[in-house]
Amino acid sequence: MTPVLRLSWFTLALAAVALFVAPQAQARDGFRSVAVQYIAALADPAATSGTGAETWGLWREDPGPRGVRLAKFEALLAAGGKAPSQWTFDANDWWMEENGLIMERPDVGVPSGRYLVTGNRATQAVLTIHPKDANGKQDWDLSDGATIYDVTHLRCRSARYTPQAVGQSCSPSAASQSNFPVTPGAAMPPVPGCSKQDHAVVFIIGVAG
Repeated sequence: MTPVLRLSWFTLALAAVALFVAPQAQARDGFRSVAVQYIAALADPAATSGTGAETWGLWREDPGPRGVRLAKFEALLAAGGKAPSQWTFDANDWWMEENGLIMERPDVGVPSGRYLVTGNRATQAVLTIHPKDANGKQDWDLSDGATIYDVTHLRCRSARYTPQAVGQSCSPSAASQSNFPVTPGAAMPPVPGCSKQDHAVVFIIGVAG
């Protein structure tokens, strides 16, 4: 089989950084550029605001190059679930990306604040993550009428896989490599025995302050 050329999310995001420092981005007063971070957002693609940001994931560095290919899953198990990049696989809660790489789990929750975000397509927007309320819920909203879809990088796909029932096996070994790479914008493939949550991938390229 001919190897598929895979660009890391970081490589794909470099153009987003270029957009941030371009003249048209200078109107975003009060923002400073940062090394690209990656939000895994669980939200309606058509939404411009909502709640539930406390459940979103945040990768502070590109998880792609730190991932483990499906073909290496048995080796990962033999290593006690410890990946070469030193993150630990959890059979009850694992993530996979569009090329069939098993990824480390993101940190749960995005700190409250204002972020300049993009999907590395046509739109930039300010994402405001509001402080948690008394119940621990976090609201969010996007500026300029932008939707989650507008700031989603379609080539980057991610999904969280958990067992469909207590004690049921949910293993990457049941995933088919023939389902990868995933078509940009398409849903991640199901894995037998697993529940799946597709997350939009949004690039943070600037932070207020």
